[in-house]
Amino acid sequence: MAESLKDKTVKGLGWSALDNAARYGMQFAVGIVLARLLSPDDYGLLGLVGIVTVVCTALVNGGFTTALIRKKDATDDDYNTVFICNLAMSVLLYGVTFLCAPLIAGFFEREELTVLVRVASIGLIIGALGMVPQTRLTKRIDFKTQTKITIAATALSGIVGIGMALTGFGVWALVAQQLTSQAVTTMLLHIYNRWLPKLRFSMDSFHDLFGFGWKMMVSVLLDAVWKELHQVVVGKFYSPATLGQYTRAKHYAGLCSSNLTSVVERVTYPVLSSIQDDKERMTSAYRRIIRMSMFITSVALFALGAVSEPLIYCMIGPKWHEASTYLPIICINYSLYPLHAINLNMLQVQGRSDLFLGLEVIKKIILLVPLFIGAFVGIMPMLLTNTVIGIIAYFLNSHYSGRMLGYSSWMQLCDIAPSYALAIAIALPVWFLKFLPLSYWIVLPIQIAVGATVFFTYCKLFKMNEYKEIKDILKKR
Repeated sequence: MAESLKDKTVKGLGWSALDNAARYGMQFAVGIVLARLLSPDDYGLLGLVGIVTVVCTALVNGGFTTALIRKKDATDDDYNTVFICNLAMSVLLYGVTFLCAPLIAGFFEREELTVLVRVASIGLIIGALGMVPQTRLTKRIDFKTQTKITIAATALSGIVGIGMALTGFGVWALVAQQLTSQAVTTMLLHIYNRWLPKLRFSMDSFHDLFGFGWKMMVSVLLDAVWKELHQVVVGKFYSPATLGQYTRAKHYAGLCSSNLTSVVERVTYPVLSSIQDDKERMTSAYRRIIRMSMFITSVALFALGAVSEPLIYCMIGPKWHEASTYLPIICINYSLYPLHAINLNMLQVQGRSDLFLGLEVIKKIILLVPLFIGAFVGIMPMLLTNTVIGIIAYFLNSHYSGRMLGYSSWMQLCDIAPSYALAIAIALPVWFLKFLPLSYWIVLPIQIAVGATVFFTYCKLFKMNEYKEIKDILKKR
């Protein structure tokens, strides 16, 4: 059984990584084209719309999907009840958003936001229709099917977005791209799933799932609200164009961080839930996941931050220079995200949604500090403060999850320290190369070559176990 679980986990991680790589890789390619065709102001307007849709999506989910994945013996009544709840909440929130759209436009002093918010929020209903089918696939650790769906949805939505951008639709090209992706994803989820929802609501299922899920919903909602508050601050106290620069920097950092975090969360939660009664196996798996995840994340994000200026100049042009100044600091902060996700996943697996919620409340109170700094001092000081807060949040998360399994914060730090040492060894020489009196088109390939050389030399010289393990996994596959 142990071997079977290991194979299942590796296979799930592989397909989930491919799913995210396909999604983010294609979005990355499409994004380069769109960023050259559209302006920072267009992306800023989309960022303002996203403040509403991201928060509402957290409410639509209601924590039910997390509860479904954790429940070992989920029934058809459970799935149907969650489907009805998600759909009803999405319709309700769309109505509220539709009515509040003029107020949102007035707050940010951009009249066009009224219709943008009303149209983009249709995605709430479309997304709600696909939540349960996707949960069923995730519960089965079937990421191969999800990868196929992702590739089709990202390709079609990319074609729509680029086509509309070329014909002068501006920000509407970005809105259409999002809605097309959501519509195609939901349609294919139902086709591949072979599951038809029934209008059958079970009060017993609702109480059972909501008992765990409501705390997760509040936690996710708090996280969504606080993340979007940074965009509220930038959009309100600066300008949509500045917000566009900020969201582009976050987007590129998220390609690495969110990709791996999503893979880890999607695969490890159902896998660890299946062995939640075996503490020894779970601790061993938990420790291995942290080491491997942080090896990849720290190296990728520190390297990305080091090449930020030449990379953005060559990819999307000098009009996005401001984004390249934000990117290195965001990368440092985002390198901690998979670590947060893994530690919080352990609390969920252990059924401690109450502790999960309590930690989120404490962290969000602390995160008020960088918001005030962003509003009254500047964006760069806000980003630096966010990084410090991220470190504090790590110690909070790891203290409670580690205490439950006998894997302390100090033990975690000892496990991830070699990966961060490697990341710094790569980033420092690569970053200084940007000062060469050469064109960025020449500097960027030099930075990549030097970074790769340092990476392989360091791994072999210090015999990095994570590097060896990744090589062994790739050889077997």
